[in-house]
Amino acid sequence: MTELTGMKDFKNVLLEAEDGIATLTINRPKSLNALNSDTLTEIGEALDVVKNNEDAVKVLIITGSGEKAFVAGADISQMRDMNPIEASELSKLAHNSFGKIEDLKQFTIAAVNGYCLGGGLELASSCDIRVISSKAKFGQPEVTLGIIPGFGGTQRLTRLVGRGKAKEMIATGTMIDAKEAYRVGIAEEVAEPEELINKATEIAKTIMKNGLIGVGMAKYVIDRAADLPLDTAIDFETQMWSQTFATEDQTEGMTAFLEKRHANFTNK
Repeated sequence: MTELTGMKDFKNVLLEAEDGIATLTINRPKSLNALNSDTLTEIGEALDVVKNNEDAVKVLIITGSGEKAFVAGADISQMRDMNPIEASELSKLAHNSFGKIEDLKQFTIAAVNGYCLGGGLELASSCDIRVISSKAKFGQPEVTLGIIPGFGGTQRLTRLVGRGKAKEMIATGTMIDAKEAYRVGIAEEVAEPEELINKATEIAKTIMKNGLIGVGMAKYVIDRAADLPLDTAIDFETQMWSQTFATEDQTEGMTAFLEKRHANFTNK
């Protein structure tokens, strides 16, 4: 295992790193990894550790503890008696933590190992890609509790599956299976449960073979320009693309191609 600078003694999550890949595990299996305020806070703190260890962590995998759930939702026992102000604070806490996932330079992969409901789907939707178990179940069931998604579900799910499907899932509160999740665009890969982490790790290792400056910049351009007018987005892409020509990775990558060898990227 790799020692990470700034590591804390977490109670609700586990953070480990090895060979450039960090794994953040939501670790409340008795409550199906439900997200309470303490867990959301620790997710944010763990992401700060990942951010501050860019040399040691190239890709982050996020998963859930146990075989039943990735995250089965937010902790209803905590939310039931909240007033609007307290609910707002919990929402802001979740947005802060999930926003940190999107802001990481490192690529992120959600390895969805089971129930991925409510806040769990909102967490997975914050990652760059989603690799899911063939037995995983997905849904935004908040309306069955008399509320709406409050951790980004109305926005990130819509961006993944489109307005119509997002409205259907949110308004009905029903679950869909892994096959349907893959069909509608929630997931990029489906794996058998015993192969889930191996598949996520395989993708992570493939990413790490490439120039990570380019990988990180591509992530940044996609995320920042996705909602811009096309001509503005193209101008932004051109600006970022041209900046890669000031890197050692660009010189090495193109030289290796012309010399018919594998590139030795230094991420500089």
